[in-house]
Amino acid sequence: MTRYEQLAQQIREQIQSRVWRAGDKLPSLRESGKRAGLSLMTVVQSYQLLESQGWIVARPQSGYYVAARSQALPQPVRGEKLLVSEQVDINAFIFDVLQACKDPEIVPFGSAFPDATLFMQPKLARALSSVARKFTPHSSLANLPPGNEALRRHIAQRYALNGMQVSPDEIVITAGAMESLSLSLQAVTQPGDTVAIESPAFYGALQALERLKLKAVAIATHPQHGIDLDSLQQAIEQYPIKACWLMTHFQNPQGSSMSDENKKRLVTMLREHQISLLEDDVYGELYFSAERPLPAKALDQGGQILHCSSFSKCLAPGFRVGWVAAGRFAPQIQRLQLMSTVSTSVPTQMAIADYLLHGGYDTHLRRLRRLLAQRQSAMHQAIAHHFPPTVKVSQPDGGYFLWLELEATQSSMELYQRALAEGISIAPGRMFTTGDRFNHCFRLNASFEWSDRLETAIKTLARLIRGLG
Repeated sequence: MTRYEQLAQQIREQIQSRVWRAGDKLPSLRESGKRAGLSLMTVVQSYQLLESQGWIVARPQSGYYVAARSQALPQPVRGEKLLVSEQVDINAFIFDVLQACKDPEIVPFGSAFPDATLFMQPKLARALSSVARKFTPHSSLANLPPGNEALRRHIAQRYALNGMQVSPDEIVITAGAMESLSLSLQAVTQPGDTVAIESPAFYGALQALERLKLKAVAIATHPQHGIDLDSLQQAIEQYPIKACWLMTHFQNPQGSSMSDENKKRLVTMLREHQISLLEDDVYGELYFSAERPLPAKALDQGGQILHCSSFSKCLAPGFRVGWVAAGRFAPQIQRLQLMSTVSTSVPTQMAIADYLLHGGYDTHLRRLRRLLAQRQSAMHQAIAHHFPPTVKVSQPDGGYFLWLELEATQSSMELYQRALAEGISIAPGRMFTTGDRFNHCFRLNASFEWSDRLETAIKTLARLIRGLG
């Protein structure tokens, strides 16, 4: 840990122990440096790190203040330990909810997509224009599965930077993370097989299971620590589970992340039972801490982990370029892709490869993380100020979703309908389950730049919550 990270950790612990409270002014940069025996630049780096993580805020001509991170708000608790093998059927409801988010007059708290203004990058547009001029008839053939060679090499290099040995030959470029996950499911299961998923789960997983005629075993998931491993072990003993699909970092919808210790236990458990892990790590780059959390793929020894991600949540949402580090399953996934979509859009593959070649990606990611942390903090402050004290809210260390729990007798479906009538969308808990669960929960998208319009929307939601039965 560097000296500026050590100072940031010290201040963070002081905030958590309430030495510094929300609204308190921190010592000036020079004063902090003098006290700690550090250079001014080191203190500046430390304060900037804390600001990017949402712990402090800078006020022009005034200094740095402790942000209201809503520490007093209780976090949601883990749901019941669900061990139910079910057919999946929720597509129609999800379609209705997502359609509402397309209306520009609606406040899109229910959207699954990050704020589009976070990705206005002239460099990426120039890269697309450049490759379009270079495009030839041969380009399409050269970029058939497994995909653009330069792009696969860049992705492999980023794995290497995180201490992971992944060959470009193991990587298959896909049309977003959803295709990589769907193809991975097809590679390791047959119709009628059983798959363990989180509860609540990303609705894309539920849709994929429904389309492929697979059964789901829903495993209780904690909003902070991730999937309950004891429940997963029990499910493995009770059901013929062929695969496990989960998000190890900043899970959608709860925002939970697994500790390194739990990831080790998970990988060992699945290896012992010869169960494939589909690791959906699409939010992995959106961390607020000093370092990127290592995916479970880093612990893979038996080749049973298929690591899926994309550039959709961190660089180019509209390009729909993802990948799977599939290991020994790569040839099978290539064949499945050729039988379905044939290949991912060639110009977008080439454009992202060109962009990565000429640098700037990590600079963009640092800015993106800082803005997301600040916006999450702003939403937390508004919720703490306006919502009833009975409402519980998650506090993720990355991503851009907040998971909220109402009182058990209150309905998030009723809240969804009332909010939509007032021009606000939310994602009710029913979207994220195979059965009639999480009816008192909902998800909010915290990626949008804070404004009076969003503040008013939070006030409206607070009023509607108070009016629920």
